[in-house]
Amino acid sequence: MKSYWMNISDGQGHLELREVDVPVPGPGQVLVKLHAAALNRGELIVGHGLHGKGGSKPAGMEGAGHIAQLGSDTGAWQVGDRVMGRCPGTFSEYVVMDVREIMPVPDNLSSEQAASIPLTFLVTYDLLVMQGHLQAGQTLLINGVSSGVGVSSLQMAKVLGAKVIGTSGSQAKLDQLKPLGLDLGLCTRAADFHETVLQATEGKGANLVVNTVGGSMFAENMRCMAFQGRMGIVGYVDNTLSATIDLETLHSKRLCLYGVSNKNRTLAQRSEGVAQFAKQILPAFADGRIQPLLDQVFEFDQLLQAKVRMESNQHTGKIVLRIAKPD
Repeated sequence: MKSYWMNISDGQGHLELREVDVPVPGPGQVLVKLHAAALNRGELIVGHGLHGKGGSKPAGMEGAGHIAQLGSDTGAWQVGDRVMGRCPGTFSEYVVMDVREIMPVPDNLSSEQAASIPLTFLVTYDLLVMQGHLQAGQTLLINGVSSGVGVSSLQMAKVLGAKVIGTSGSQAKLDQLKPLGLDLGLCTRAADFHETVLQATEGKGANLVVNTVGGSMFAENMRCMAFQGRMGIVGYVDNTLSATIDLETLHSKRLCLYGVSNKNRTLAQRSEGVAQFAKQILPAFADGRIQPLLDQVFEFDQLLQAKVRMESNQHTGKIVLRIAKPD
């Protein structure tokens, strides 16, 4: 089968298309014939924390397709079931997925839409629900709201009943997100928005902040946070990996700071929220309350062009690779 690999050397990442054997599922695993896979910045752009200093690994982190073969101990799953999930190597024609990580694809979603869900929306669920404890009526502030995690955070927050404020350097992108429920869009790439956020929240501030940008926004986000506010750090596209913490504000406002990353988590840790997500959030995809926002779909042999699209920072929502048409 054809499979893309990421080769890391001299601080640079190079994609290589290889011919490799079709993997065989073991206990608790299924072989999935992939129809589509989504791109993620943290994997494809070296320097975003997901790479070592060198070596090679299968590329791709989330995808959708149908079960082609069952291993042992796979429960009620059957060959032919449409599934989506996270696993290494999804820029391939086939991949082995652990049954703890797979979810059924709602009938109303295409394979391309489904491929954009598993990693991004599970990260978002971790950000907003499992650690962020976002409640109906609260306010969420998203730095970089037009990113993949930003758009999924916007949509999930609206399902949870929250108000959403988002920042972006592009007014056109903010306008595109209005129909998805963006309550207030702030067109800025600078750390200059806390006064506007306080005005919009009657001086209370944001209950939860999702920082997809990095250290350059950290201090400004602290100024935006409400009493007992939370801030989740999920990216650093600004390449600013350090920031000054106002300990007096952290102390007096009882703030909570946390990170969201799967890099050092075990499979058991990564999969612990999947069933909860499927029960609480997946119905919102099935009934149309959440509609995955796709920026552009590329064919399997166009992965390099798709990577260039991601590096351009011109996309809104997810970039997807179409691998094969459903049977």
